Amino acid sequence: MTSPVWHPFTQHGLGEPIPMVASAAGAVLTTVDGRAVVDAISSWWVTTHGHNHPRIAAAIADQAGRLDQIIFAGWTHQPAEEVAAELVRITPPALTRVFYSDSGSTAVEVALKMALGYWLNRGDPRHRILVLEHSYHGDTIGAMSVGARGVFNRPYAPLLFDVGTIPYPTDVQATLDALEAACRAGAAAFIVEPLVLGAGGMLFYAPETLSEMRAICARHGVLFIADEVMTGWGRTGTLLACEQAGVVPDILCLSKGLTGGAVPLAVTLSTEAIFQAHWSETDRARQFFHSSSYTANPIACAAAAANLAIWREEPVGQRIDTLAERQRAHLAAIAGRAAVRNPRTLGTIAAFELGAGQDYLSDLGPRLQAHFRERDLLVRPLGNTIYVMPPYAITPEELARVWDGIGEAIDRFGR
Repeated sequence: MTSPVWHPFTQHGLGEPIPMVASAAGAVLTTVDGRAVVDAISSWWVTTHGHNHPRIAAAIADQAGRLDQIIFAGWTHQPAEEVAAELVRITPPALTRVFYSDSGSTAVEVALKMALGYWLNRGDPRHRILVLEHSYHGDTIGAMSVGARGVFNRPYAPLLFDVGTIPYPTDVQATLDALEAACRAGAAAFIVEPLVLGAGGMLFYAPETLSEMRAICARHGVLFIADEVMTGWGRTGTLLACEQAGVVPDILCLSKGLTGGAVPLAVTLSTEAIFQAHWSETDRARQFFHSSSYTANPIACAAAAANLAIWREEPVGQRIDTLAERQRAHLAAIAGRAAVRNPRTLGTIAAFELGAGQDYLSDLGPRLQAHFRERDLLVRPLGNTIYVMPPYAITPEELARVWDGIGEAIDRFGR
């Protein structure tokens, strides 16, 4: 019988196999037929410390036995309070408020609504949102609106609002000049993926560019939104990518690694000024009108608290540094091959294009996926862009398996 499940980002008409996973530990997924698959992309960039980390799993089980769910409008619970306090402690001091949601897309939706509410409540109703070319911020309507227009969202174009697009910094000065002009003309906010544009093709840009973009926004009073849903939690080598540029955003979006990747949870942090713009002793209409049924779910918050404890008490930074060094060595070993284009690393992320150009819908993509599937590797190229972003728990042997499979792919498809 054909499964009734409709999978995301999957063209079911191609008839590609969809393996069933039974269990996972560390960087290895075990299928129902006993195959050991190395997870080279952290199961879509979420798993940081490794699958089924015992501290996180134990926290989930303990919390599930005490409080599973409670409305968060007008109520609270200890895991949410603990996580919020710790997030405020480890992020820049200017970020004083923590708003919970349940995914990266909704964290971005919250950020956009906060920005618009801030300006409206100040009596200066700005509406223009600025975005960076090739960016991706999620698949809900607001998040799609501030992402690159194309194959991801073409069918939904009538639903999307207009934005101002700033060119990707291939020519840095042109990018900065365009942002300066757009900010001068008046804008509510500028949203960016700091240092790495993920779904746009693992495109990197310099910390100095991020710093200059932040300074331009500050000069013109335009709110700066950092979408660190993917780049946060050590992926670029530091807890937040913004740290490498000395940037403090007005609004910060976090998800994915917030719970170590175990369960869905997201937060949007803001400055006190943005919170105060929604605060009133008399006017209920100024409150922030956003929520979901599972806002700050206690089980998810317990997982996040355990993740934060791991960051606080274990040598996570050393693990990241070690993995980053191994990634650089593996990439260097294949970087000189003729078919390898634009090899690049940042923190624990390594990427390159196989062949010329960069095309998400390249016919090479499905063939590469099949190649890696045959070798029990979870590697999901972005078209002809191959990238490796594994859990920090991956062993040297497991990582070598991944790169051996990549080397075979270059031999097979890079002619």
